[in-house]
Amino acid sequence: MIPHAPLPADPDAAPDAGARRAARGLSVIVPASNEEAHIGRCLAALVESAMPLDLPVDVVVAANGCRDRTVERAQGFAPRFEARDWRLTVLDLAAPGKIGALNAGDTAARGALRAYLDADVKVSKPLLGQIVTALNRDTPAFASGRVRIPRPASTASRAYRRFYLTVPFMTHGVPGCGFFAVNAAGRARWGSFPDVIADDIFVRLNFAPHERIGVPAGYEWPLVEGWSNLVRVRRRQDAGVAEIARRFPDLMRNEDKPSFGAGAILQRAAADPMAFAVYAGVAATVRLTPGRLRGWSRGR
Repeated sequence: MIPHAPLPADPDAAPDAGARRAARGLSVIVPASNEEAHIGRCLAALVESAMPLDLPVDVVVAANGCRDRTVERAQGFAPRFEARDWRLTVLDLAAPGKIGALNAGDTAARGALRAYLDADVKVSKPLLGQIVTALNRDTPAFASGRVRIPRPASTASRAYRRFYLTVPFMTHGVPGCGFFAVNAAGRARWGSFPDVIADDIFVRLNFAPHERIGVPAGYEWPLVEGWSNLVRVRRRQDAGVAEIARRFPDLMRNEDKPSFGAGAILQRAAADPMAFAVYAGVAATVRLTPGRLRGWSRGR
């Protein structure tokens, strides 16, 4: 298990003001692999977040296996974070892999509250402040905001988006895809991130439905563009769900996603045949054709 705040030198002594301040702070961990085109937008939104003035915030960009300018782009935001008295740490990790990046980011982080953010996600200005308020409790808690999927450029992705926004995973509960946060009691539910495909599902299912909190503020989570990328990402999503069910069967008791009944599917298909055809076609392609998972990229 990772420490959530530095310990005082004398174990019998009370923590000093700096340790107490860090213990109630927020750490945002951003794993990033070859994200030079997106990391600037992600960090610009973070540093503009509306937060309590006295709350310490540190952001850890865990760049991993990058062959582009992700590290340099992230480091260029240091003055903007310093201007807010926030800490920005950019890790340049040689080995690629999201799980290794998450664990390295956790080790470098200082705050008791932990948020995990994909590098291509843009948070809205009030989101982090609302998350901090929601997690201000002693009992374990998981929190996220409203998922907003921007309108894609490609015809296939636009159609897929229309149907995807109506599936139970997106309409029920707190999905947490692309962004989720936990308090200290919640983070104590697991130690290091296990080597899994779907880290977001693993974390979400560590919490019972009543422990998951959705806040009104949203964030933009982009969909990949084009048929082949949709198939690649859907293949990875399906494999991630199956892996969690196989390796962590006890966690499945926390799954509250309702089934997508035939009647509901037919109703939605009739309302938007094109969207249904693309969504069903992608799902069928994944199930009927073999494929190899390639890294953790979302397929850009």
